[in-house]
Amino acid sequence: MADGTEHLMTAPYIDRDAYLADMEWKRGVHATHGTVLIETFSYDRQEGRLLQALEEKLAPHVTYNPRRPETIFNRLIELHRIDSFTRLLGTFLRKYKNGGYSIQDCENKARALKSGRRAKAFLNIFEPVYQEYQKRLGKRIDFEDMILRAAHYAEIGRYDSPFHHILVDEFQDISQSRARLIKALKAQHADTRLFAVGDDWQSIFRFAGSDIHLMRNFGHEFGGNFDGESAVHRVIDLGRTFRSVDRIAFAARRFVLKNPSQIPKKVIPAGTAKKPAIRIVDTEYNDTDTKLREVLTNLSETGDANRRKTCVLLLGRYRFVRPENLSELKHQFPNLSISYKTIHASKGLEADHVILLNAASGRTGFPSEITDDPLLDLVSTETEPFENAEERRVMYVAMTRARHSLTLLASVSRPSDFVSELRGEAEYGIASGDTNDAVPHVCGKCGGPLLPVPARNGRTWYRCGHEQLCGNFVPACSACGKDMPSRERTAS
Repeated sequence: MADGTEHLMTAPYIDRDAYLADMEWKRGVHATHGTVLIETFSYDRQEGRLLQALEEKLAPHVTYNPRRPETIFNRLIELHRIDSFTRLLGTFLRKYKNGGYSIQDCENKARALKSGRRAKAFLNIFEPVYQEYQKRLGKRIDFEDMILRAAHYAEIGRYDSPFHHILVDEFQDISQSRARLIKALKAQHADTRLFAVGDDWQSIFRFAGSDIHLMRNFGHEFGGNFDGESAVHRVIDLGRTFRSVDRIAFAARRFVLKNPSQIPKKVIPAGTAKKPAIRIVDTEYNDTDTKLREVLTNLSETGDANRRKTCVLLLGRYRFVRPENLSELKHQFPNLSISYKTIHASKGLEADHVILLNAASGRTGFPSEITDDPLLDLVSTETEPFENAEERRVMYVAMTRARHSLTLLASVSRPSDFVSELRGEAEYGIASGDTNDAVPHVCGKCGGPLLPVPARNGRTWYRCGHEQLCGNFVPACSACGKDMPSRERTAS
């Protein structure tokens, strides 16, 4: 102030007196209890040194354990703090380098696909972004560079391969850049043999660059030449599963082979189940947690007395499906070893019992309705014509994590196409929950199923399952507020 005194200011929408009083209260509490109070000021942020100032003040009291950049980025995506265009640039750049593309390649493909002005505009933005990315890398290399540089060295003879036998595991996840490296190593010796172990039924990483066509066309891509023939190769069927019982293994096989492009394989299960091993439990809008606890209670009561803990794996299509009360569930069921994984992260894992959460339709349901931006077609292999081809394989992976039982918590109001398929074909041998035994109500307008939708007041409405085409919406019984009225009885 003019007289040399300080007058603390706050933003115009802040109650200055209350704010200053709150400051003094906090200082007093810490002084009374002898605890450390760290204070920051708005001018630190305005001067662009807030984080530096905070680091300096925290340094005497804590040991830093920085999170990895990818962890921070994933969290920012979950919080919707990264816009979709930035994510598109990042995905495009990774696939661009992984496939060894050039801008000219992308422009040619854009013309072939008739992608129009949008693709041209995007490439005009992407090219300087890519150049700046490479500039910031400097003499360092990223993972895609490592693979491509290794392939290049093998191709030009700068690297002399001593290997005459090459073994590749998880071959279903192979990308174009890795395939190029394998071909370069194989080409250095006429007697090189390639043995690839993989399962095209578990190819679920197209978003990361994997190309299922490389496995499906193995002979053409990697086969040898013998006696005037090309693409010479042999297939060994490793059909025995050491995990799932028959009623899971056979159902999963039937499910994935609905796509005729999948390679048929004979499956030998790990054991025989005396009763249905796959169960569908219907859930409504506000009772998912209750139904989950009921399933866990049943597993807890029927656990093997000779085992210390029964292993239960909760699976979800996305990270956000993870139950917020997971710690509470672990405490409530001490004889169960409960964990949560996304289906993609669960590959290679197994559990006595698997519970698939949020089996519903919708953009973030299962199968997921999130589609890749068409611009990614410029740096991707050809798409599969079969609907939900990769999502079907994701479902197969989820099903085959289970040793003894698989339970699907399925939305009544937003039924999943996968759940409808499993429930609709008797050959899958599905055990239904209590709500599935009732006769479904039929829409009076189009003949589709009427699905219950709970309202906030505790009453129930029924919506036609053909929501996008019909839109019929009817109230429940006026007496009970839950069931549908019928001509035989006007109240229930």
